[in-house]
Amino acid sequence: MSRNGPRDSLSPSGVAEVSTAAGEQQRVTASADALVPALTLISHPTATRAGARLLLDAVLAGRDVALSRNGPHFTRPGEPFGHPLSDPFVSRVPIVFSPGATGMIRLRVGEGGTRVTVNDQPVTDCEFTHEALAAGVPLNVSGRLVLLLHLASRHTDDATPVDTLGMRGDSQGIQRVREHIQRIADLQVPVLVRGETGTGKELVAQAIHQHGPRQGRPFISVNLGAIPKELAAAELFGAQRGAFTGATRDREGFFRAAQGGTLFLDEVGEAPPEVQVMLLRVLETGELYPVGGNTPIKTDVRLIAATDSNLEEHIRDGRFKAPLLHRLSGYEIRLPPLRERREDLGELFRHFAQEQLDAIGEAHRLTPRDAYAEPWLPTSLALRLLRFAWPGNIRQLRNITRQLVIGSRGQPVLRLDPRLAGELEASVVAGPVANPPAAVVRRKSTEVTGEELLAALREHQWDLKLAADRLGIPRSSIYDAIDKHPNIRRAGTLTAEEITACHQECAGDLDAMVRRLEVSKRALNRRIKELGLSARGS
Repeated sequence: MSRNGPRDSLSPSGVAEVSTAAGEQQRVTASADALVPALTLISHPTATRAGARLLLDAVLAGRDVALSRNGPHFTRPGEPFGHPLSDPFVSRVPIVFSPGATGMIRLRVGEGGTRVTVNDQPVTDCEFTHEALAAGVPLNVSGRLVLLLHLASRHTDDATPVDTLGMRGDSQGIQRVREHIQRIADLQVPVLVRGETGTGKELVAQAIHQHGPRQGRPFISVNLGAIPKELAAAELFGAQRGAFTGATRDREGFFRAAQGGTLFLDEVGEAPPEVQVMLLRVLETGELYPVGGNTPIKTDVRLIAATDSNLEEHIRDGRFKAPLLHRLSGYEIRLPPLRERREDLGELFRHFAQEQLDAIGEAHRLTPRDAYAEPWLPTSLALRLLRFAWPGNIRQLRNITRQLVIGSRGQPVLRLDPRLAGELEASVVAGPVANPPAAVVRRKSTEVTGEELLAALREHQWDLKLAADRLGIPRSSIYDAIDKHPNIRRAGTLTAEEITACHQECAGDLDAMVRRLEVSKRALNRRIKELGLSARGS
């Protein structure tokens, strides 16, 4: 919403009602931190453009946003200047984004304009629901670039330079992680980082260390899942010579190696019971006992733990101690999985690709000199990456990017080998991203076939409004379509005898009568009442 746009009184939900010029009520969140529709470049023929963004907050204020080859500009958060799409295959005839029905965004393409497809289906006039925007809708524009239509924080449009804390991306989820790090970095509170495998938990721990008072002191990273359980205590807390078979000398341990700095314990849920007891003692007293030792040693270590396990479930199963969880989670940070931050995918892919291209001497792939050349990252591949579920998250994306770049070495565009193609097909995300509930395509009733009409009516239990929305035609037009279909009747054409007989057979169950007679539920209920009958489910 424009800062100078119309503003009215708040509703109980904290949402302002703004009237557009057309008189249609648009619900606009009043908070400056509200989410607004945005377009993010996932892929572009100039691959370095990935990650640039255009906020569509003007749509929330009731105004159209016309997107063409020459404008408006896509800008990276924290940068003062941006660039238009500029691709010669994108038409000067604009793609127009405008307010749709409540909570929806309408997309229109003028005649002769750029081809836009959603789920491989061309669209010229359609609306996107709020649910679809929340999930992210991939738009294939001219077969040359991919835009993700999604929701973004308004403050990402701020031109103030942003400290990324070493983390790529500008999604709401990753912004929230940065805010958590900035709040906790200068404190000595233990931190528990939660997140799926491959989401970058160690990167968060490093950022906390680097932006806190222990910067420049030791940062020790330990994966408890990789240490044999019988050696874990000695590895962490140290051991005196002779404490166990094979202990031929004193062992310092990771806690003492991290003295004055930060100790990062990854996969803390894998800690053996005796290690959990010793960890709890360190957190409560600031002292540790080496294995085989009787004299406590004072420690000055900031502890950051991480897990991809459900520790609460481990506690119920007796595998983890509740007091230890309470001590470890002095402050919790949750890392979002990649599937929840898809708008970051283009920027992340570009970053990992840049690393590999620099290594093999082909960095020129990201900035082609020929504006008419085929994009190095084909739109079909970019869409596959968007639809993939990424069970391995950022780590998996890095590995797949490396495989693509090296496997396509010397080729003008990236190519998928059969093995990698199979991997990307094996785990496709379900829901709106894979199949957006977005294509509410506007059509003429004459374009609707009889089979489509009947299928839509049956799918929505003869609710004419829902069926019309499904078909992309106005509700008023569906009556004409029904009248022209030889095998579809209106409730008004049914005889009193036919309705009464069906009422008896269905024991007055209105839904059953609708399925039997295949007519509008509302209209049938009205006829039933006119006949002095009562119906269940009315």
